[in-house]
Amino acid sequence: MEEEEEVNPGGEDVHTLITQESAKLVCILSSQKPAVIKKLCDMMPNKTLRHVDWLALTESSAMIQQHVTVMLEDYRTASAARCRRFLQSLCMLCENIPLHLELRLLSSAGCMDSDRYQSQVTELFPLKVTDHWELYRAAVGTLLLRRWERMRENLVREVQLEDIWVRLRHTNRTKEKPDQTPGPGDLGNRTPDPDGDYGPMEARVTLESFLQGSVGQVTVLLGQAGSGKTLMMSCLGQQWAKGLGPIPSSFLFVLLEFRQLNLLSSPLSLSELLFQYYLPAQGGDDEKEAVLDYLLSNPEQCCWVLDGYDEFHTRITRVQTQRNRTPLNSNTLLPIAEFVSGLLCRQIFPGCTLVFTCRPRDIPDVELMVDNVAELAGWESHDIKEYVQNYFQLKGAPTNEDLMEQAVNLLFSSRHLLTMSSLPGLCNICCVCVDHALMGERGGGRTQASEGEEQKRRRRESEQGGRKEAKVEGEEQAEQSGEGAEGIGEGSQDRGAAGGGESEDITRAGAVEPRDGVEVLHRASFSLPQLPPTLTQLYLTALVASLSHSRDTGTERGEDAKNDRMKTRAPQQSTLCSLDMGLYQSEVCELSRLAWKGLETSQILFLKCEIPQNVLKFSIRAGLLSKVELRLKGGVLSYAYCFVHLTLQEFLAALRMMTSDEVPMTQLKQRFNLKSRWTTKSDPKTVFTDSFHLYVCGLASPSCTPALVQLAKSCGVSVAQAWVQKRQSLVVKLLKSLCGSTLTGPKVLQLCHCIQETQDCQLARDVLGTRPILELRNIRLLPSDIDALAFVVGSSPDMDVGLDFGGCALDAQCLDVLPSCQCIHYLVFRSRKYDDKFAQKLSSILPKLQTLRKLEFSGGHLTDVGVASLASTLQDCPCITEINLHSNNLTNQGIKHVADIFSKLPNLASITLGRHNKPLEGITVLIKKMTTCVNIVHVHAEGMKELKVTFLQNSDNKGHKNISGPTVSLVNQTWGKTEMQRLCQLLARCPALSVLDLSGGHLDTETLRMLVDFLPRINIKQRIIMKESCISSNGLEVLTALLSTCPTAVELNVRLKSPECVSVMFSGGTDGPRPEISRKLCLSCCNLLPAVMGNVLGSLGPSSDITLLDLSSNKLGDSGLKKLLDFLPCLNNIKEINASKNNMSMKGAVMLASALGSRPDLTDIEISYKGRGLVILRFCSNKSSDEEKLKRFRLAHTSIQPLDMTRLCRRLAQCHSPMELDLSHSSMIDGVIQKLLTVLPTMTSLQLLNVSHCNLSIRGMLTLVSCLIDGHRVKSVELRPQGESMICFDRVKAEFTRCRLSHFSLNSGHLEKLAGILEQCAQLSELDLSGNSLKDEGVRQVVNALPRLKITSCLNLSSNSLTQQGALDVASTLCACDKVSGVEVSLGAEDRSLIHFNQGESCGKSLSVRHCKFESDELIRLSEILCGCPSLTKLEFTSICPCYEGLQTLWNSLCLLPSLHMLEFRDNLFCSQWVEDLVKGLKGSDGGRHVSIEEFWITSEAAVSLVCRCLNLNPHIHTIRVQQTTLHLYFMKTTPLTSVSLVDCLIEGNQLKTLSSIIQRCPLLTDLDLSHNKWGTEGAQVLCSVLPSLPNLTSLSLSGNFISDRGAEILATVFCKLPRLRSVNLSHCGGWTVTGGLELIRSLEHCVSLEELSLDSVPLDEDTKVCLARGLSKTNSLRKLNLNRGATVAMVGSQETKDTLELLSVMEQRRQIEEIELEGWAMADRGVGQLIKLLPVWKHLRKIRLSKNFIGDRSGEALMEAFRSCNHLEELYLSSNGLGRLTAARMALVLPSLIHMTVLDISDNSLGYEGSVSLSRALVYMKNLIKLNLTSIGTSDLCAVAASLAHCMQIQDVSLGWNHCDDNLAVELAKVLPLCQKLIRLDLESNSISVYGAEVLVRALQSCPALQFIRLWRNKISRSEVQNLTLKDKRLNFLST
Repeated sequence: MEEEEEVNPGGEDVHTLITQESAKLVCILSSQKPAVIKKLCDMMPNKTLRHVDWLALTESSAMIQQHVTVMLEDYRTASAARCRRFLQSLCMLCENIPLHLELRLLSSAGCMDSDRYQSQVTELFPLKVTDHWELYRAAVGTLLLRRWERMRENLVREVQLEDIWVRLRHTNRTKEKPDQTPGPGDLGNRTPDPDGDYGPMEARVTLESFLQGSVGQVTVLLGQAGSGKTLMMSCLGQQWAKGLGPIPSSFLFVLLEFRQLNLLSSPLSLSELLFQYYLPAQGGDDEKEAVLDYLLSNPEQCCWVLDGYDEFHTRITRVQTQRNRTPLNSNTLLPIAEFVSGLLCRQIFPGCTLVFTCRPRDIPDVELMVDNVAELAGWESHDIKEYVQNYFQLKGAPTNEDLMEQAVNLLFSSRHLLTMSSLPGLCNICCVCVDHALMGERGGGRTQASEGEEQKRRRRESEQGGRKEAKVEGEEQAEQSGEGAEGIGEGSQDRGAAGGGESEDITRAGAVEPRDGVEVLHRASFSLPQLPPTLTQLYLTALVASLSHSRDTGTERGEDAKNDRMKTRAPQQSTLCSLDMGLYQSEVCELSRLAWKGLETSQILFLKCEIPQNVLKFSIRAGLLSKVELRLKGGVLSYAYCFVHLTLQEFLAALRMMTSDEVPMTQLKQRFNLKSRWTTKSDPKTVFTDSFHLYVCGLASPSCTPALVQLAKSCGVSVAQAWVQKRQSLVVKLLKSLCGSTLTGPKVLQLCHCIQETQDCQLARDVLGTRPILELRNIRLLPSDIDALAFVVGSSPDMDVGLDFGGCALDAQCLDVLPSCQCIHYLVFRSRKYDDKFAQKLSSILPKLQTLRKLEFSGGHLTDVGVASLASTLQDCPCITEINLHSNNLTNQGIKHVADIFSKLPNLASITLGRHNKPLEGITVLIKKMTTCVNIVHVHAEGMKELKVTFLQNSDNKGHKNISGPTVSLVNQTWGKTEMQRLCQLLARCPALSVLDLSGGHLDTETLRMLVDFLPRINIKQRIIMKESCISSNGLEVLTALLSTCPTAVELNVRLKSPECVSVMFSGGTDGPRPEISRKLCLSCCNLLPAVMGNVLGSLGPSSDITLLDLSSNKLGDSGLKKLLDFLPCLNNIKEINASKNNMSMKGAVMLASALGSRPDLTDIEISYKGRGLVILRFCSNKSSDEEKLKRFRLAHTSIQPLDMTRLCRRLAQCHSPMELDLSHSSMIDGVIQKLLTVLPTMTSLQLLNVSHCNLSIRGMLTLVSCLIDGHRVKSVELRPQGESMICFDRVKAEFTRCRLSHFSLNSGHLEKLAGILEQCAQLSELDLSGNSLKDEGVRQVVNALPRLKITSCLNLSSNSLTQQGALDVASTLCACDKVSGVEVSLGAEDRSLIHFNQGESCGKSLSVRHCKFESDELIRLSEILCGCPSLTKLEFTSICPCYEGLQTLWNSLCLLPSLHMLEFRDNLFCSQWVEDLVKGLKGSDGGRHVSIEEFWITSEAAVSLVCRCLNLNPHIHTIRVQQTTLHLYFMKTTPLTSVSLVDCLIEGNQLKTLSSIIQRCPLLTDLDLSHNKWGTEGAQVLCSVLPSLPNLTSLSLSGNFISDRGAEILATVFCKLPRLRSVNLSHCGGWTVTGGLELIRSLEHCVSLEELSLDSVPLDEDTKVCLARGLSKTNSLRKLNLNRGATVAMVGSQETKDTLELLSVMEQRRQIEEIELEGWAMADRGVGQLIKLLPVWKHLRKIRLSKNFIGDRSGEALMEAFRSCNHLEELYLSSNGLGRLTAARMALVLPSLIHMTVLDISDNSLGYEGSVSLSRALVYMKNLIKLNLTSIGTSDLCAVAASLAHCMQIQDVSLGWNHCDDNLAVELAKVLPLCQKLIRLDLESNSISVYGAEVLVRALQSCPALQFIRLWRNKISRSEVQNLTLKDKRLNFLST
């Protein structure tokens, strides 16, 4: 009979309980006695088990468990009443039932209240520790179940751990990693380690699978904000409470949230943490103690879940975790941070299970302490679609499938929103916005409870079985206040409170409630509304949607709310311009203030007292705030409030920033910074999501301005529009400054996000303008990141952009977004994360990237499958140029897939492969491909590391093929004979190769022989390289034979010492006629022994055509050298043999000396360091006769013994060709020199003996000098102890000899011996004893011996430390030796003492004394010397500083020398009186006498006064001139004064009055020169009064003065009165205008006798030139005309004018013209043509200046041809024109005929190299050339010009600057300078001469005593080197002026 069903409303459903605890019940029942089991079976409604013999089954536990399972299954289907009776009986009969289970069974059976039962049982039977543990664990399960029920109320879809996907991440707990975040100085150059290279992209597992192995370990679950971490932890707790899931149900599950742990500021104990802040114990202190004891004794039985570390205020550091701790007990007080760190490092509860959640940025804090790490994966498209469908289904859409489809289509139509929806939290917000947009499209309706909500409620009640949970006090009120709350609620904030009330999780349905009367539009006619394009605008739209819902559901606003609601029902587009905050602007303003306050103080939980009541009610109703349950001290339950998500709080804080004037702009600048994803432990801890700056940027968009203005007005901002725009402008300015700065990859990505939020395309272009390649390495990228990049890249369609994703974790979803990035030309994927699946996904999007040129997919897990997919797709990428597939897992088949696309990609430039396990197979594939793919230019393979193919570009392939041929580099390969044969067979079928590189592979003899045998069949044009190939000596023979067996092999280089290198050079192919080939064999550093060398040379054959043989650095020795010399006859074409570093002795040197005489073609032998160093033999062809060959034997850096010298010289004496013997840098003792001198007479062919740097002793020097006695062939002896020393010989007999001995310390005895030797030299022309420290005594000894010496030219005693007495001794030779013609003595810096001799009839003697500073007695002796030299004609005193007494004696002496015609005095500190005394005493002579006195005070008024007194003192003055500070006087008997000149001596107008009275008394005055003074108008007036009194005046020079127009008029009136004027100079005058110039030109028309006219820089306009032409037509005797135009003169245009041509035509009648200067006349082709007509007429032309005109190359050529008729031309100036090689070529033909040419200036013309060569040919014939200016002529090679200067014997000044010439010019000049004896100045400024070239010039200067100046400014010489060079010779000048 069926029993009546009973209702047990307070207990748990019995069927559910039996199902949940069936496993435990089976274990308990199986362990009971058979009688107990039998009794329970008898109670079964089904009698199937009553016949079982339970006593017989005692031994079979499996059968007992099977029958017990059957019994429990039977009770599951029984009635509830029968089940309750069964449970009651079970509790009464069975033993060892856990207390918590027994309580549940009795409670479900309805026996009694569980609490009352527990208290009774406790009173009767004290509980065990395990019983307390079970009770507390059961209570925790109840808590977690209630928590889950509250969270799942608003879920859109069910959550199961097996449906949640995570990505595994590796951990590194082995060592502490350093902080690798790039610092400010790194500027993005250093890339940190990635946050984990986590293997292939498919490493995804479900969350349940991931947590299965987490028991007893520390597990971290990462997730972005909004990914659902908190929901997952609540679900995990719910499953544990039900005995399901990965955490065993026997564990204690402790779930703590960090945001609540923030409130625990004081240290607390474990007991306080569990029983006050988690769950209070119901059993009092006994239960607490029991639970804690059990927990501490069994730590592995607990699971701690710490949720939301990212919201924890304190950072967990390594120091905390490593601190020594005392053993933990229940009362130990610890700060909460130390407790957490103790859990992490297993110092607290070792062995427990710990699950830790945080955002990825916080993983560095704990990464060294965790065992497992995984990150929640984002949603894919199907997940998003399912969520949207569920969302709108719960909103009532099932009744309208079109509406649901429209919502899905609308969301999927926005790439940006779809990308954001990959995060569940943002997906919820997107749904809210889509719903709001669709509601706006459809129009409004009345709000009511939806059918979907009702369905959800019924479903929830059904699952709960009609039960109602006990509500916490006050919970009902909280639920009522939040009923129907519509909110943003996205759950991107992962936190769910431990107690109910919160409405946020990742899948809740917080969308706008549907309205009644929704009109369903047909899908075809429905237009999708506009969606927000940015995250900020999405939040703003969601906020307005929440406000709209709150307004519709709120009742406190009354009728105003209803009226306002009616206004919002009209259809509208969902744009930000139409967003309206409605009636809640003040609440939003207050809520944003709360958000800003929390942001400033890092506060995320707010107490009720901190929030205004109206704002709190509004926020809960709108779904903006949620209530959080808190456990306070003592376990008291309380509540706080938080924003539904931290991102919402940051968004509202950004609103506050942009709309409130309470927040200063300085706060905006301080908080605006980019966040890096490379987080380190040193970064400041923050609880927020670092999204604040993104929202600020988004609000800076103009689209947000209307909404911000509304809110700013409600916040009390006046002039809101301008105020908001000012803040927006500041944000844009800050972003613009960041665009141009240097940022790391993560910060660049953040910048892209910010710019995307602003929607500012110009900012996007600014980002790409400074970084065309965006390097985003070693970070995890989300689809939203790619979307931000797409916006930035898409904003610059005209720019080529590269994206470098090296090391980034990139989901396949990101690739779907990638095609939206337009104009990508460079794409990089470099990580082990990328595999075949990723490649296949990438293949699907590559054809959409039509601009892609470079693709890199390296360092991944790509196999043949993936590369096949890529290869097939790349064929559709026509612009691809570079492909990099390096470091993948490719096999031979994969390389074949790649090779198949070579010919299908026309623009392909290179493909890089690598990491190939069998590289030779891959190489085989590529080389085979070379036979069909002709555009391959390089195949490079390096072991298993790299395999690269380079192709010929289309731009290089148009019209011609790859002429040089492809290059094959097979480096570090393993070769055998078979592999080499296979390779050679392939190469033989290939087209001609350029280079074959086989370096790094071990090549044994057989393998090498295989290669050499095949080489004649392989067409190689350039070379084979085999570095580090381990060639043996046998292999060396094989290689050497190649030169005789392979016709195209022309050079073999082998080096077998490290670094080993073998190379074979080829002649460049076999096609066409082959020119003469030069073959070279280099076997250096090969350890060659004499025997081996014989075999190697034998392999060349009996007749080899080798031209160069290098055997250096081997072990040949003398015996090997002998074999080499024996082999020389077989080397027919040899040019050079290098046998250096072969340990050759002097015996070998003697053998080589013998070979020099016996071998006609051996011309040069160079040996150093006794043969252990350099040994080189050079040969020449046999075509020239033996006598003409100059041979050289050099034995340097060697210690030579006397016997060796004798043997060596005797062998050399057998050489009959002209020969040079170089023994420089060798050690030569006196005995060796004596032996050398003995053998020298036998060496009849010797032309030069070089003993430089041989450390000669004085004795050895004297020995060598003695060769002058008997050596009639000796031309010169030049000896120094440590410098250049050589003896030159003539072929027959030298006419004159030179002897130069420098830097020897000679004493009296040495000088006596030297004099004895030199007395026997009959033809000594020059003797140079400079620099020998002779001092006064030594010089006196030389001077005394001078009459005995037969010196014919010069004696140099400079630099011998002379005093004034020594100087007088030198000067005394004028009267002591009749042969002396002149003496120069200077004791200044130059220290110069020269004595010149004259062998012919005496023409007078000269004396020059400088810088001697004589005293009185010394001046008296000097006077005596002068008196003793009656033939003295020239005397020069400079800086002798005489005293008055001695000076009088000197003056008297000078007056008594009638032959003295020239006296020069410079800087002698003469006063005016001394000058007057000298002038007064001097008398004129028939031949005239010239006196010049230079003193600093002779200027201005002093100069005028001195001139006047001199004219009064001496009537014999013929001419007097003051130029600058020098007085020039010329005395002549019976001749009156004819010339007065005061030039450039600062004369003013009033000072001319003093001079005028004297000038007026000189009626015979013919020349007056007052140039370059300052006399002005006043001076002009004085001249007007003076000039008429000079009837004989013929020359007047007034150049360089400042003359005004008035002064010009005055002078014009005077010129009319001077008809005899023949020369007028008005050049360089200033102060007048064209008018003044015109007046002067007109006045010159009356000077018909003019012969010279200089108007340089006179302003000439058209009228003036017409007047000038008219005047010139009247002057028939004109000889000199200067019309140069200066830079400061006003010129008439830049083109030649008609007046210019007319002026030239006037000159046709001036046939007697000698000089004409037309610089700067802009003369072009017409003017040149006119000039060419005139040149044949000007037969007497000596000088012409045509610089700075427009003469082209063609015109220049014609002009030069016209100069043929100017036979008397001396000076030619053509600088700064357009002359080129044609003109230079014509110069080469014309200039040789102009034999009188002295000056040639063609600088600043582009002659080029060819022109310089042409000019050099002309210079050879210009014997009288004095000055040559070739500055900046357009070539850096002037060696030919320098060489030609040797023929210019009169040259004095050469300028070769600004030509960028190198040291070659200096070397060539050094050869020429000794031949240019008259050269004074050499200008080499602004060239490329280094210190080497300068040192060469220094050595050459020793042979150039006349050269005074070499300018080397702006060359490649450092300051330190300049100082060293200046010390060597002060004539080198490195200054700019």
